[in-house]
Amino acid sequence: MSNSQYETFGLTGTSFEDRETGGQPPYGAGSPGGYVDTYRPAYEALAVSEAPTEPILPRQTQTLVQTQALGDSAGEPRSGGRAAARRAARRRRTAERPDPLRLLPQALVVAFLAGGASAFVASDKAIELSVDGKARTLHTFADDVTELLADEGVRVGDHDVVAPAPGTELTSGDEIAVHYGRPVRLTLDGQPHEVWTTAHTVDGALQQLGVRAEGAYLSTSRSQRIGRQGLALDVRTERTVTIMADGRARTIRTNAATVGEAVEEAGITLHGEDTTSVPPGSFPRDGQTVSVMRITGTQEVREEAIPFRTTRTNDPSLFHGTEVVDRAGEPGTRRVTYLLRTVNGVRQKPRRVGAEVVREPRGQVVRVGTRPRPDSTQDADHLNWSGLAACESGGRPGAVDPSGTYGGLYQFDTHTWHTLGGSGRPQDAPAAEQTRRAKKLYVRRGTSPWPHCGTHLHD
Repeated sequence: MSNSQYETFGLTGTSFEDRETGGQPPYGAGSPGGYVDTYRPAYEALAVSEAPTEPILPRQTQTLVQTQALGDSAGEPRSGGRAAARRAARRRRTAERPDPLRLLPQALVVAFLAGGASAFVASDKAIELSVDGKARTLHTFADDVTELLADEGVRVGDHDVVAPAPGTELTSGDEIAVHYGRPVRLTLDGQPHEVWTTAHTVDGALQQLGVRAEGAYLSTSRSQRIGRQGLALDVRTERTVTIMADGRARTIRTNAATVGEAVEEAGITLHGEDTTSVPPGSFPRDGQTVSVMRITGTQEVREEAIPFRTTRTNDPSLFHGTEVVDRAGEPGTRRVTYLLRTVNGVRQKPRRVGAEVVREPRGQVVRVGTRPRPDSTQDADHLNWSGLAACESGGRPGAVDPSGTYGGLYQFDTHTWHTLGGSGRPQDAPAAEQTRRAKKLYVRRGTSPWPHCGTHLHD
């Protein structure tokens, strides 16, 4: 029996035998010669004094009388004596003992507390949490990684990495690592990129992104740390470029930013208008061949005609299909400068580089007839032919212009006279024939053969 149980039953401090004897040796023990101990323990005196006063209930009377009678027949005293005192003490202790049924709720509470403590201990987990490289060990009751991070106030985004993944069930001894993503504005070989990395240094980011850094140009040190805010990084990897110049090929390994820089690294100098087959400011690609073009050039100035514009207006006095030029057009003049170049000794097509107007063109004005044509010469009989003849030749049938090209009343040229059926020269024909053939010409072409005097026909 444990000490606590002894305390429960009031038996701590002395043995059961000591409790019976009150901590004293038995009477007469250790007393040679029949020493009689006159000392009476207090509990015996108490038992004797209390015995007569114990009440006897009506239903107990017969039993008590029988018990006393049996005691008398056995030769035992009815009262007094050490044995009776001891029996009374035992009865008193038995009455004082607690009922086991009354102790049952206390036992249940103890058992419940013991089970709860076991569950409490079982739910507690020792976890090592590393956040961006900073590790610490902690105790948690979280069931999975997501709950643990929420309890610890660790927020993760789309570009952050958590291992093991969120939602993974936790057990004691697990290691959780959180790596925050960092934005990198990477310009790789001239091409801009927006990338994310969980590395803490430029070198680690290059390895994570799979960028070949051997021989490359970096805009910052490889050991440069990358903060949560990220950084801008320019990387130019090493490339093989072939430069063709002056009949010779030069192949170099370079991380130059432009073709012009690569040409200089190859030991080639450009003079004057010399250039390359690709723009000098373009980014050199791996395996690219660039040709250097040696250029010489001169300028040449040429004068060129500027064509004039023609303006046409409708004239109802002229037959349909007839056009009369009221003002002849004159072309203008411009002075144009051309660049004549030779590339690697080969003459190129002239290239226009400038122009200057020397004289503006003068536009031409033309009247276009809209009047319906007559069906025969009879429709032209009523016209003022004498007025037309007076205007053209002064009314003289044999008149000839100073150039000798036109002749007669109406100043026919020889070709037109023949197309109208005439023979010889028009100025040699009679006046009536000249008038008849003039009417025929009018039916064909209206007043257009007489641009200046034709208006007299309608006077």
